Amino acid sequence: MRNPFAVILAVGFLTIAWPAAAASPGDEITVNVEREQNTFTVSLDMVVPAGADETWEVFTDFDRMAQILSNVDASKIVSRDGNMMQVAQKSHATAGLVRLSLDNLRQIELVPNREIRSRLIKGDLKASDFTTRLSPDGPATRVSVKGKFTVGALSGTAINEDAVAKQTRRQYEELRTEVLRRKNNLPPPPCPAGKTCEKQG
Repeated sequence: MRNPFAVILAVGFLTIAWPAAAASPGDEITVNVEREQNTFTVSLDMVVPAGADETWEVFTDFDRMAQILSNVDASKIVSRDGNMMQVAQKSHATAGLVRLSLDNLRQIELVPNREIRSRLIKGDLKASDFTTRLSPDGPATRVSVKGKFTVGALSGTAINEDAVAKQTRRQYEELRTEVLRRKNNLPPPPCPAGKTCEKQG
């Protein structure tokens, strides 16, 4: 049986009420989620007040993703060949007092400083493909995410567009926060209990 909360991995690295299309004034994050049967199509646009190189460094720091994203418990590059790699992640979701653990393996293709292409190899979803694009926007960086994922029939009854939009937004807020932390040379947060965190270099 597929885990009904596996959706939390779909939008992340290549990753649940907020409206399916929502943004707060001034925060410049817009998420849109559409659904056709058990396939969810997700798009996100945001602006990070940092350079493209600074943003890219965080968005591709897969070995430290457990320190960046609150729902990721462990993340590790397991193989790499140039700009192609495989990333294994463990993450979690909660439903009331129940905590659910999830695993996935993704293939990542990098177009340096421009695109991150992520495809699910194996995990709790039936399929997942996402592309993240980074574009310089003056002193800031515009981030555009587009992709889709498909869940099993049982999972489809447990999630909805609002839940996917909320989780997507949270993950990218956390990524942006980490970009700004590094830009301002602030100390890294402590590794939360139960997580596997790589030391900052």
